[in-house]
Amino acid sequence: MPVRFLRNASELADVSMESPLPVAVTNAKPIPADPLLIATTTVTTTTGRDLMENTNAETPTLDNCGQYRKLVWFYFRAGSATTTYRILARAADLSGLPLGTGWQQLAQATLPGAANEWGRIEIPTTGDGYYDQYRIEVHRTDGANYTLVSKLVGVR
Repeated sequence: MPVRFLRNASELADVSMESPLPVAVTNAKPIPADPLLIATTTVTTTTGRDLMENTNAETPTLDNCGQYRKLVWFYFRAGSATTTYRILARAADLSGLPLGTGWQQLAQATLPGAANEWGRIEIPTTGDGYYDQYRIEVHRTDGANYTLVSKLVGVR
């Protein structure tokens, strides 16, 4: 017995390749995402250096991010050296100045992946962010210097 569905208020139709089951998608909305940063970094043993190769500890890698609930960091590693990353965040006032000194650490770990591999890290790893400023630091703990290409996307 064929499977049938109600095509309109009074017409039954058989399911076939030419007449597949209708799919009702309700509340489907595209998720707005904005590219925020594309950077190429030479990963060295220098600690406290962000993706923009800035060593000033108070300088954010990304600013004006309060509208994004999450950031997604895509990266491509050209080398396999063990690399530590640290993700810091803080809130700012309406003029863009930090509410206080220092940063809140969201994550610190070893960068996943080997040479010539893509990776992806969500910031923050759980829950929502909505922080105004982020600082993403990377440094290698062994091996040779290599190039890290990063793209950060903000998701509303």
